[in-house]
Amino acid sequence: MATTAEAGGRIPDPAAVAGALALADCGEVSSDAGRRAQYASDASNYRRVPLAVVFPRHREQVINAVAVCRRLGVPVTSRGAGTSTAGQAVGPGVVLDFSRHMGRVLSLDPGARTATVEPGTVLDDLQAAAAGHGLRFGPDPSTHSRCTVGGMIGNNACGSHSVAWGRTVDNVVELEVLTYGGAVLTVGEMTPAEIEAAVAQGGERGRLVAALHDLARGNLETLRTSLARFPRQVSGYGLEHLLPERRFNLAKALVGSEGTCAVILSATVALIAPPPERALVVLGFDDACAAADAVPDLLRHPLLALEGLDTALTDIVTRPSVREAIDSLPPAGAWLFAELGGRTDGELTATAAALSAAAREAKGCTGAETVTDPVRARALWRIREDGAGLATRLPDGSEAWPGWEDAAVPPDRLGSYLRGFTRLLDRHGLRGAVYGHFGEGCLHVRIDFDLTTEHGTAVFRAFVTEAARLVAEHGGSLSGEHGDGQARSELLPLMYPPEVIALFERFKDAWDPQNGLNPGMIVRPLPMDADLRTSPRRTPLPLATVFPFPADDGDFAKATRRCVGVGRCRTARPGGGVMCPSYRVTRDEKDSTRGRARLLYEMTQGEVITDGWRSAEVRDALDLCLSCKGCSADCPVGVDVATYKSEFLHHHYRRRLRPASHYSMGWLPLIARAAARAPRAVNALTSSRATAPLLKRLGGIAPERTIPPFAQQTFLDWFRDRAPRGSGARGPVVLWADSFNNHFTPGVLRAGVAVLESAGYRVRVPDGTQCCGLTWITTGQLGVARRIGRRTVRSLASAVEEGIPVVGLEPSCTAALRTDLPELLDGDPAARALAASTRTLAELLESGAPDWAPPRVEADSLSQTHCHQHATSGFGADAALLRRMGVDNTVSESGCCGLAGNFGFERGHYEVSVAAGEQVLLPAVRSAPPGTVVLADGFSCRTQIAQHGGREATHLAELIARALP
Repeated sequence: MATTAEAGGRIPDPAAVAGALALADCGEVSSDAGRRAQYASDASNYRRVPLAVVFPRHREQVINAVAVCRRLGVPVTSRGAGTSTAGQAVGPGVVLDFSRHMGRVLSLDPGARTATVEPGTVLDDLQAAAAGHGLRFGPDPSTHSRCTVGGMIGNNACGSHSVAWGRTVDNVVELEVLTYGGAVLTVGEMTPAEIEAAVAQGGERGRLVAALHDLARGNLETLRTSLARFPRQVSGYGLEHLLPERRFNLAKALVGSEGTCAVILSATVALIAPPPERALVVLGFDDACAAADAVPDLLRHPLLALEGLDTALTDIVTRPSVREAIDSLPPAGAWLFAELGGRTDGELTATAAALSAAAREAKGCTGAETVTDPVRARALWRIREDGAGLATRLPDGSEAWPGWEDAAVPPDRLGSYLRGFTRLLDRHGLRGAVYGHFGEGCLHVRIDFDLTTEHGTAVFRAFVTEAARLVAEHGGSLSGEHGDGQARSELLPLMYPPEVIALFERFKDAWDPQNGLNPGMIVRPLPMDADLRTSPRRTPLPLATVFPFPADDGDFAKATRRCVGVGRCRTARPGGGVMCPSYRVTRDEKDSTRGRARLLYEMTQGEVITDGWRSAEVRDALDLCLSCKGCSADCPVGVDVATYKSEFLHHHYRRRLRPASHYSMGWLPLIARAAARAPRAVNALTSSRATAPLLKRLGGIAPERTIPPFAQQTFLDWFRDRAPRGSGARGPVVLWADSFNNHFTPGVLRAGVAVLESAGYRVRVPDGTQCCGLTWITTGQLGVARRIGRRTVRSLASAVEEGIPVVGLEPSCTAALRTDLPELLDGDPAARALAASTRTLAELLESGAPDWAPPRVEADSLSQTHCHQHATSGFGADAALLRRMGVDNTVSESGCCGLAGNFGFERGHYEVSVAAGEQVLLPAVRSAPPGTVVLADGFSCRTQIAQHGGREATHLAELIARALP
């Protein structure tokens, strides 16, 4: 059944559709190329460019938008966080994005244990609202920090704790929905009397109830025998909820319908009271098949969760923080994570002992460990939560894709299914990392399909078809929680007999006779190998790059394809890492790591974004990127938008006039050298009420910002006039005199000298005035950055060859020496050697001088980790050194300070910069008790704190130096 526009064979004009929507008060409407490119994909293999995207603010605007689409014959796709892996969150018509404005918890009744929410409510926001009453929503998919309740209802999401707390369908009470025909209905369970009354009343509700009641009454045996055979059978429509013994529950029947039947306006869901105590039991096995075989016996114990993963997944991980957690796992080829709940620690201990004993009886069990430390337990769960992102790159760097993402079988058949599935992979020459909800027989896997060639795409179709038959042979479901979408709908006849498929079509037609809602999903499906995001039928633009992107074979398109859409960058609550600061402020997809990566990928394809490196849409989407590099560490697949941005800006402005800030701040190291000749005169100009506004305007600097004063004497001038001190017993060390501290806060570097000499080092500085080139890199002036980088490497080469460590005190410059320069100077062994020799102050003192006794500092401190340090070395060495000093330190969970080098100084960025700081850092600084030392090694962090936090921040080197005898 085709929509009006499809039947007529015409493709509506995006601008015309957007214009009609804008006139009808539908909320924020956009049809520009950039927005359409951002919404062309979700977390699946599929790409369908919409005509327009609508961001409704309230239910009336949703009703208006659907009315316009119905009049124009344009299909509608509802979207939450866009984390769907089967392609059901992309569509060729109008996309309704509920996640930006319609995310309110409308009511919460602790007595009834229910909550009513808008469809765009992020799960973690609902959990936070319920937690104050000792309650929570049971389903908890790994995307809980960004997935929306409406999306969970659309896919019947489950998560790790469904063993105990069920699927989304088990926790939905009532839905308020809108049909494509324009009817607004409140649906839930119905008694026979209520059914009779609704039919008698007539109208759209009466027609719908009558049609669905007739469907159920005439097919009772089929519904009872073909559906709901085990908990994770979620493929197709949930017609079993129309049965009289299930109280003809239309709300539950809509769960898992993937937006094909109705648009959700609000949802009332049930809440549960979780057990007060929890413990994690980690069970090791020879391999994943042995772990799967053990599942049926383990399910006899009271479990909250039973999750599995194997070394194919953990071997992918290279990031130090996650690697540390993985290395702490008991030796094994695969693991089961069993979570237990109880009222007391004693109850948990007994349950854990019984479970461990049962596991050790299983064939292939290599051991069991009970984890009671909540910090370590969270770190281990993080491995599992990041699985969907981690599994997209195999250990050799090759790409892996969804497509057979979440099939499920009854748990007692899991071992047999997994062995058959492994043989099927081998037969097709494919690889994939297996993990998932072993306790409910649901496996996740990303497979190294070659979707860039016709042959590889044919293999994809053949493999998935055979895998569907294998699941059906094991009495399983093509989807266990992510939905059918375009990935599996075509295969449903392999799982269900024709009479069930016919009932699915009747159900869809009863709700949506015009086929206007997400057509091509579940019934009358689109081909599973059509509309692929990576297609051999598209020839990417030939885009040469300066950065080599070695992990992506030098292919910029492949680098941007690292973003598979899991959306971890859309986490907006504090404590979720650094990425993405601007998204946390704007909550706009274009400002997320994913939105930017998707736009850059579309640029490489040359279809929606047609002007390559000159694209204004890409430039504008990158404008609020802080170049904080948080994504390079926090994104499970290491999407590095800061590097992509530098590459883009280099080409975009090549042989063109650049923004003024690229000159004033990109060339800051040279400007600072000139200012050092007459710092008093320069400071008088930059602080004068008469001249400062003009200088800021000429330099592209935000008028609200205060320009930091230049020091009266640079560090290098001071250092070269003094004689070495201390014993120098530990040998020489090169102190990197970065431009920021050298010219603005030389006291930091002087403190560094005092600390290093106290620890027994003889301090050197590089000859001349060197620079890491960071300011040129972040502004995309890569030609200059390369020249400066080569000079820097040459100046330090002899020291590095002698094995002398290089210590940096400014985290951004230290990170540039470690990561940016080796990448920019690809193939230069001296640059790689310099990177390997570069240390932070804390790293050097902890590893190079472990016997040195730092001074005692009996103080409380609040520390802000610089975002570049977070991305490269982390805070572990600093934390250890502070503990040795006796400092009681609290690490701010703020992510980026918001200033981020030149970003917060640039005109047009001030409000976002301050808002990012105001999320956590600045309020925490202001509320810190008097006497608390505010620690911030980054010049940008200290500047932001000084200008907006009302406190002076201290560098770690200064803290130590002040306490030296």
